[in-house]
Amino acid sequence: MDQPSPGVTADDLAFRHQPETDQSFENALAKARDGGRLTVDDAVELLTTGTETDGLDPARTEAVLTAADHRRREEVGEEVTFVANLNNNVTTACNTGCLFCNFKDTASTFETDSEGTTRGFTKTPAESREIVRDGVERGIYEVCSVSGLHPAFALDAEHHEVLRGYDAPAREVNYKPPAVYETDPGTYVEQIEAMAVDGVHVHSMTPEEAYHARRGTDWSYREVYERLADAGLDSAPGTAAEILVDEVRDVICPGKIDTEGWLAAMEGAVAAGLDVTATIMYGHVENEYHRALHLERIRDLQDRTGGITEFVPLSFVHERTPLYEQGVVSGGATDREDKLLIAVSRLFLDNVDNIQTSWVKYGDEKALETLSCGANDFMGTILSEEITSRAGGEYGEFRSFDDYVDLIRSVGRRPVERSTDYRHRREIDTDGGPYGPRLGPHADGTPLLADEATPPTADD
Repeated sequence: MDQPSPGVTADDLAFRHQPETDQSFENALAKARDGGRLTVDDAVELLTTGTETDGLDPARTEAVLTAADHRRREEVGEEVTFVANLNNNVTTACNTGCLFCNFKDTASTFETDSEGTTRGFTKTPAESREIVRDGVERGIYEVCSVSGLHPAFALDAEHHEVLRGYDAPAREVNYKPPAVYETDPGTYVEQIEAMAVDGVHVHSMTPEEAYHARRGTDWSYREVYERLADAGLDSAPGTAAEILVDEVRDVICPGKIDTEGWLAAMEGAVAAGLDVTATIMYGHVENEYHRALHLERIRDLQDRTGGITEFVPLSFVHERTPLYEQGVVSGGATDREDKLLIAVSRLFLDNVDNIQTSWVKYGDEKALETLSCGANDFMGTILSEEITSRAGGEYGEFRSFDDYVDLIRSVGRRPVERSTDYRHRREIDTDGGPYGPRLGPHADGTPLLADEATPPTADD
């Protein structure tokens, strides 16, 4: 499908899937309260608070949120987990053309002979290593890396050789050699090796990046992820999922892999021995039926693989994105929709223990409210965040342990530091402070960033 032209709105899109069911809200809610495995129709009823009326009913909404909070308490208790992590996105160069994204920069603007200047960045492996090393010395123990699809990015030297063998590599396989660009991003293997510092957990290589790392070859996703695991990759983020329904993907990201490609990449990552996460990016052109189908596909994937450690709902931030600028959408999800999506995720995904909320997407107040709607994980410290902020997000790029302790205690829950895979946890003794991480290779409880009022030491 061609990209929507300016002036097209979400209401003009004739989707085959519509939020219509033969189920009733009352039956769906009863099944959810009883712990039965929900169907897509059940999820649609809960997400819409009943398809027989327009709008979200406040009382029914509260009933769904309460059921999800009860399920959360039964399954994971009163702990609210978070991780000491750093974001290190390697490059913004990308030609995919997703209409929901303002993180990308056209790859040609990074070329040596480009007439203009790019507003974006590309980091060398050496620069990535320095950034991660500094974070590890401060106490972080996870680096999350999600990047644009730079045409010079290849899996390894062998992949470069394969791509150079095409008659017209730029057109056929979106490849130009590193010499064309001002900065060589290295290979995916080199970047992973660079970020694998002192035992840090490297969380990287989305399905879309894995596709880019095998383009032009007959390599399986499993083989790609095995090579990356050998280089130091520990787990793979299930971003690039957006909505796992192709009629939606054809509108918002027609240049990306399709639903089956995303699922195949995730299965390949798990087959390579990696944990994975899963996401949904909602609140744009999709409807509640699409959201429900997405949840079903995540649950089915978990039934097959058992490799998903957490599910992460990502509310679409619309400002400064092509979907908004072209008039396709007029805004994002409402507060009530955000809470219902988290709640129904908890109720529907009976095989995924952890549901994450996002202070980056929602801000502190609403993120805390979602901890009573089914969520039990509160993201990480981040230290740097570029994707949401470039799309118009307003909620900052760093969260201290002191912030976490104060926020989580304010809603009567227990703050717990955790590893990326949730296998290691430390409940924080909140009698003192200041607080810092203790699970990482250099984590000794020291705050990640010094208080502004405290003069830096020689080690800072």
